[in-house]
Amino acid sequence: MDSHNDSGASAPEAPSWRRLLPFIQWLPEVTRRSLRSDLIAGMTGAVIVLPQGVAFAIIAGLPPEYGLYSAIVPAIIAALFGSSRHLISGPTTAISIVIFTTLSPMVTPSTPEYIQMALTLTFLAGLFQLGLGIARLGALVNFVSHSVVVGFTAGASILIATSQLSNLLGIASPKKHSFIHIWSYIISNLSETNPYVLSIGLVTLLIAVAFKVFRPKLPGMLIAMIAGSLMALTLRGAEHGVRLVGSLPAHLPPLSHPEITTASLRLLAPPALAVAMLGLAEAVSIARAMASKSEQRIDSNQEFIGQGLSNIIGSFFSSYAASGSFTRTGVNYEAGAKTPLAAAFAAVALTGILLLIAPLTAYLPIASMAGILLLVAYGLIDTHHITSIVRTSKPEAGILLATFLATLLVELEFAIYVGVILSLLLYLNRTSHPHFVVLAPDPETKKKSFINIEKKPLPECPQLKIVRVDGSIFFGAVNHVAEELDQITRRFPEQAHILIVGGGINFIDVAGCQMLSQEAHRLKVNGRQIYLCSLKGEVVEVMKRGGCMRSIGDENIFHSKIEAVRKIVPRLDQERCRVCRARIFAECARMPGA
Repeated sequence: MDSHNDSGASAPEAPSWRRLLPFIQWLPEVTRRSLRSDLIAGMTGAVIVLPQGVAFAIIAGLPPEYGLYSAIVPAIIAALFGSSRHLISGPTTAISIVIFTTLSPMVTPSTPEYIQMALTLTFLAGLFQLGLGIARLGALVNFVSHSVVVGFTAGASILIATSQLSNLLGIASPKKHSFIHIWSYIISNLSETNPYVLSIGLVTLLIAVAFKVFRPKLPGMLIAMIAGSLMALTLRGAEHGVRLVGSLPAHLPPLSHPEITTASLRLLAPPALAVAMLGLAEAVSIARAMASKSEQRIDSNQEFIGQGLSNIIGSFFSSYAASGSFTRTGVNYEAGAKTPLAAAFAAVALTGILLLIAPLTAYLPIASMAGILLLVAYGLIDTHHITSIVRTSKPEAGILLATFLATLLVELEFAIYVGVILSLLLYLNRTSHPHFVVLAPDPETKKKSFINIEKKPLPECPQLKIVRVDGSIFFGAVNHVAEELDQITRRFPEQAHILIVGGGINFIDVAGCQMLSQEAHRLKVNGRQIYLCSLKGEVVEVMKRGGCMRSIGDENIFHSKIEAVRKIVPRLDQERCRVCRARIFAECARMPGA
């Protein structure tokens, strides 16, 4: 499949060496000024990812430091081998929760076995992504429709909030992690709420919300967690059952290796594919959003390669599955980043922070993390686009709702497949039902332009039916087109001549050619005639090769509507034309006896 640009204007495909080493394209643009801008943006991004990384790792069921590890190596690799100048990769909410819901039923979270499985899943997801990129299948991400992503993230936000309720209330965690079981457990154990834990969590949440509303440029989540830690110390939380996150190890991401066995492949390949597709959908959609602002060009295939390499290499540096981070990418752009070096600076700065202040997390209450995660979960619910989708399209709203409910009630990777399959079914249903529009000349226009009679009721010629077909005629649409032609002949028996305006037919295959030949023969046997006009060159070529032109007759195929009407009107029943007073076409006035 050919590469394409997602930001608008097309460009010639990049040479192979540029696809292998894309950073060579922008390295010559690095200047002292751009380095300064990238350094500032990188430092800002490192502060932002500190609380996020810890929070996302907890969501994924991994030790907190793994969220920071995943924001270091993958961020550098994705930036160097991707096509976006501003995209920042790292741990994300949606992928974190997919990993947790996939692995937690098999292994106890945070155990060495669980970590090993998470790294193996990351490696497999990276292989899928890299393979799709090398195969130039970047367009596949388009099948994960926006409605699927919106529905999935909304469902994931509810799952995140649900998973943190026990930590916010100070209740022991439930043994089962399904949505219904957690809520049932919380409600039945609500009386065991720890007021100290709840107050610390709520204060942290309120402070974070206040900063988000009144001082959004400041690291509000980080300040809120510090406030929660101070509150826990003041209240002597350890004496009242307030659990702490614990000290993070102050060292670089340790080396690791995925465990590739037949059993692990059989067990983890399906969820790894779901993680790969979700990660690609996130990364490419974020890269496109940034590209529209910065007027750069995005190559989906190159992003696939960058994301795949980041996860493959990251799995050997204790990093779990990463993708594009909307928050960090937005901050990176707003902070003035000029090149992907900003991502590398952010990773280096985060490494320094990890080495210097990691022990301080020993004072961070889990309740504070729960409060922060509730805010993160709320931010995932895209109410603007949900409202827009519901108002615009009922089928798309149905896909959104189905994906949302599947996210809550079934395995998370299956929820993604549900949304993608429903999107494909909706697409196939639309393409297999080309729209038939009945046209008639408008006498009020200077050239009697043909318009849709549904929009403006106009008289039709008693003998000639003019219809425009909007949609391709391929094997999936032939039955619908044949049925529509049959309906026309049944409902309008007097209109023995049918002109099909084919300007909206973008594609026709062998099955379409055969159907048109059969319909032309059927109508001719019944004393009727079919005509075609305004066909595109590619369609004409296929019809010639398929023998369709010969079946219909070259004399019944015209370049334009004007030519078609001019040559068809003299072929109509002249006796009926003499008594007709409608005078639909200009040619009617020139008929004998008119």
